[in-house]
Amino acid sequence: MRFWFVPIACTCLLAASAAYAQVTTSQYDNSRTGATLNETILTPQNVNARQFGRLGAFHVDSAVFAQPLFVPGVEIPGKGKHNVLYVATEHDSVYAFDVDQPGSEPLWHVNFLDKQHDIDSVSSWGIQCPLIAPEVGITSTPVIDLPSGTLYVLARTRVVHTIHDEFYQHLHALAITTGVEKFGGPVRIEASVPGKGAGSENGQVRFNTYRENPRASLLLSNGVVYLSWASSCDIDPYHGWIMAYDAHTLAQKAVLNVTPDGNEGGIWESDTGPAADASGNVFVPTGNGKFDAGSGGRDFSDSVLKLSLEGPSLRIADYFTPSNEEQLNDGDSDLGSSGPTLLPDQPGPHRHLLIQPTKGSELEVIDRDKMGKFRADRDADVQKLDLEGGAFGAIAYWNQHVYIAASGGSLRDYAVERGELKLVKQSSLKFDNPGATPSVSANGAKNAIVWAIATRSWSGSDQPAVLYAFDAKNIAEPIYSSSQSGRRDRAGLATRFVIPVVVNGKVYFGTRDEVEVYGLFK
Repeated sequence: MRFWFVPIACTCLLAASAAYAQVTTSQYDNSRTGATLNETILTPQNVNARQFGRLGAFHVDSAVFAQPLFVPGVEIPGKGKHNVLYVATEHDSVYAFDVDQPGSEPLWHVNFLDKQHDIDSVSSWGIQCPLIAPEVGITSTPVIDLPSGTLYVLARTRVVHTIHDEFYQHLHALAITTGVEKFGGPVRIEASVPGKGAGSENGQVRFNTYRENPRASLLLSNGVVYLSWASSCDIDPYHGWIMAYDAHTLAQKAVLNVTPDGNEGGIWESDTGPAADASGNVFVPTGNGKFDAGSGGRDFSDSVLKLSLEGPSLRIADYFTPSNEEQLNDGDSDLGSSGPTLLPDQPGPHRHLLIQPTKGSELEVIDRDKMGKFRADRDADVQKLDLEGGAFGAIAYWNQHVYIAASGGSLRDYAVERGELKLVKQSSLKFDNPGATPSVSANGAKNAIVWAIATRSWSGSDQPAVLYAFDAKNIAEPIYSSSQSGRRDRAGLATRFVIPVVVNGKVYFGTRDEVEVYGLFK
């Protein structure tokens, strides 16, 4: 590993500032609401092409698929206190930037590659998947533990050989002040479970570091870091894996393979993340593959799982599987193309709701206290709504409203009334494949803005990412677009599944080789 701009030793502490917001995990919180409620600068009145636009960018060494994270008031050794933006790239780099100085050099930069010892990123051609190209390194959004000042990162690398390369995945724990490894890290990802599923040998299914690709964000809940995997381009054999690691020792606590006797069942989520409730239950959707749990088996494809960490085991405490699971699987219309969102307590008979968008153009509303498991005669969901296209990403929730932009569809606003969703309005603007993952900035219950980014289609040509802003109370037309002002506000070339991050009057999102910064002009 190489370090840049990092003092060799440091014991400086984080000096958090109550005056600033913070973004330490994907979609702002473990409920994955996609909403920040303490934005006091940006309003529907001042976000317009005259007052608002591109302020600059932070330049990095490769594509940014992971959502940037933000911590205020970090004491950087020898450099003083800074408000810091953390960025991870597909070249296996992690950067810490002074968020108030777009275009500046990083406060520190670590890279997990070592060309001298033939340690490189994973090439897209080497894994036969062009969806993340030309290299695969860090795709999953990291997570930060503020009390210990630690940034957790899941990275892929390969050791280059003349004939057969070796592939590795590691969990890193970095000090947010310096980028130095903590807790004896990194730790190599290894696992096996009893089973006779795809790729098994001698009654064991082993974690395949070559086939398994992590896309879903990391989750930190009750002192445990959760990691999850699907595959690269559906190339078999692969499985859906979830692993739990102790946040302070990096010891592996538990492993779950969701199809130990079958195949596939990947945890995709289009770069959003598994959710967790206040009790530590983890909710994760799975993709296509074998499902036989309804008839006494152990395979849970096309399902939303409720997981409970009990000692050395991740137990499936409950689950939901649609009655047409077999048809979904046959049509590649899996349930797990998007991430789940946990709503706050609702009135009525279903107090604790989970909303799951699907690739099959549906929006599932599920009671997470009684998920219903599988019924062949009817669905056990609370409500099912049709979407205009497949969903890739997640919803955003604010003030009893749900926002979603499916592939090829409009941005939609649903009101939540006594546990049911009712369509209120939709935008005239439509989002091409893969749609968009919206986020909301608001000052509590007022001045809410819905942000969304038009990104790269899976088979389309390269094009700039386009940032849109909508008044959350009237999303019919955007109040701002980065394409309105010609080259002035043009962003870099788009990646996919990009989630805009709003904090302290600025909007940040990743592109092919930089993180864009938008805000009010002075």
